[in-house]
Amino acid sequence: MHIPPSPICGICDVTLLNRDVLCSLYNIIDGSHFRGGIISWRPLNSTPSGSSAQILIHQRYFFDRKATYFGGPPYCTEADVTAQMSIPVTGTMGCMANCSSSTYSGLSIVVKTTDCNILPIISSWGGERYDLVTLPLTTSITMGFTGNAWLSALYIDTTGYWSVINRLNLGLRPDGFINTSPVTTTLPVVFYPIGQRITHVIQMADNDGTDVLSCRWSNSNSGTNYNRADECAGVCSALPSGTVLTGSNCTLSFTLPTANIYYACSIQIEDYYDSFAVNPMSSIPVVFLFYGYTPSGGACAQRPAIIGNRPNRACIGVPVGVQFNETIVVQTYCPGQTIVDFVTSSPLGMIHSTISNPSTTGPQGFCAGAVDNSSLQSDPWCITYLVDYTSPDLILPKVVQGSASPFGTVFQNQTKFSIQGKFYVVHLVMTQKSVLTMILQTHQFCVMMRDIHQNIIYTGYTIVIITNYTWTPGAFYYVTMDSGFASGSVFCHAESAPIRDKTFWRFNIWNPAVSSTTTTTTTPFTTITVTTKPTSTTSINTLLTTTGIVVTTTALITTNGTTATTSPPTTAAPTTAGPTTSGVTTESTVAVMYPRDFEDACKSTVGLMTAVFLVILMPIHGLAMYAAFTKLSHTFNPVNIQAKSRHKQRMKRILN
Repeated sequence: MHIPPSPICGICDVTLLNRDVLCSLYNIIDGSHFRGGIISWRPLNSTPSGSSAQILIHQRYFFDRKATYFGGPPYCTEADVTAQMSIPVTGTMGCMANCSSSTYSGLSIVVKTTDCNILPIISSWGGERYDLVTLPLTTSITMGFTGNAWLSALYIDTTGYWSVINRLNLGLRPDGFINTSPVTTTLPVVFYPIGQRITHVIQMADNDGTDVLSCRWSNSNSGTNYNRADECAGVCSALPSGTVLTGSNCTLSFTLPTANIYYACSIQIEDYYDSFAVNPMSSIPVVFLFYGYTPSGGACAQRPAIIGNRPNRACIGVPVGVQFNETIVVQTYCPGQTIVDFVTSSPLGMIHSTISNPSTTGPQGFCAGAVDNSSLQSDPWCITYLVDYTSPDLILPKVVQGSASPFGTVFQNQTKFSIQGKFYVVHLVMTQKSVLTMILQTHQFCVMMRDIHQNIIYTGYTIVIITNYTWTPGAFYYVTMDSGFASGSVFCHAESAPIRDKTFWRFNIWNPAVSSTTTTTTTPFTTITVTTKPTSTTSINTLLTTTGIVVTTTALITTNGTTATTSPPTTAAPTTAGPTTSGVTTESTVAVMYPRDFEDACKSTVGLMTAVFLVILMPIHGLAMYAAFTKLSHTFNPVNIQAKSRHKQRMKRILN
């Protein structure tokens, strides 16, 4: 990864093939090596068939790359990420409760390297693995990975043990399908300054789009909690007192009291069938660390921030077999403040500055955090990639039969705009405030911005935008849209790509002062005779625009239908629109008829003509069918056939 030395921003280029993103993740291990993990699962086919189902189980764990447990040096490097080297740990994710309901026998926790970070505070070595198992639909078990080697510098750790617990329940949902657990992603270590009230959001999503998600603290009440197991061991309620967890959106609010120490966070994310359900259908763990620090004297007062095309917690569709590019832009705020590294949590196969083929499709989480030269970290920036799904990107407008309307010259009081997506679109995912901007462009400079994210209607493939704005006559506008202006109907509602191209959708406002002309003559007006054909009473007015806007002219036109006379040549001087003493003003209009209007106008006519044709053709058709069947009856009548045979024999005897 190349980090530019500019004090303005750091840029991390991310290339994704199917599911691959290019930045690194870090899992943390020291002499006591464990630093967190995530477990989730989903069926390959949610429609039940038979008595069993294939389940894809996902494990992600974080370790300390310099832990004596690993016997280094050497320590992990980016080469291990490229080679997807297995992290040399031992252990099993075993069954913890209700094991008799299933044939599950445990899975290895040896994960393949996805991230390696060398920053001393992070010192991360992380990886993930996927296992495909066949389990009976009676399965309703608690499975997990436990051990006793938490890192030593924890704010609260009562026993030194960890517990990462997941509930796998294949009992059919009320809608008759097999459930899919929620998914989440996180950075292994998140930095926050001490003594400040912090708001931290944990990402959560679910493939079952109608499920209600909620999170809660992991607890050790194995006799009463949903998992019937100790869910957190030595780090239950390990954040400082006064910490508040809002379960509906999984938001933490807290203040870190002590610097240079880690704070363990253990959360369970659960999905409910609807808002009335009492018990969850599954429960997944997310265990990670916060780190408290005191900014150095020379540090910038403001932490770096990840900005750019994708908002935090965006959901992006990524088709299989297509190279996908993503850019992470980091904003810094002080002279000399530069980005020295990125903390990331990446899917398997996602590495710096290159790509590799993924091993699985479906939702893949990616998180990044920028670290500057004073060890200040930006807020986490996390997005979800839906591999093997294409986002409902907007279709490039065209002049004729295009996907956007209006396009070209429009009236000053235009209020309705529309554009089509490539796939079915649903309600807007409001990941950030401004989602659509119409910009007045004068000599390539943006001089006005108009936020119109209100009054947006989603209907099928089309998005309709209703504005309440009087446009500037004669001005040219272009339209830009943020990521997520259109959202798909699958999983976490994959967002459309942002539109930044100034030529993507342009329109200009009709200016009557420019479109009208005045001609002053020094001789009487020319009289023009228009002789019409008997079959038509309409003559073409070439002064009309293609958009049907009225064109005003002071040229006098009269008709007499018989003769034509012209005066000698005149001297004309074009001037700007204004009062004139010669001629009169006339207006010519043309009705604009769009395809839908044309269809509606023709419905009654088509229906009437269809009925007339049926009335006329039915007797003719009946006579034709009668004649045809009569002919067939005479041709294949046995009596006629026998008579013809006797006649042939009689003639044969006579001739012989």
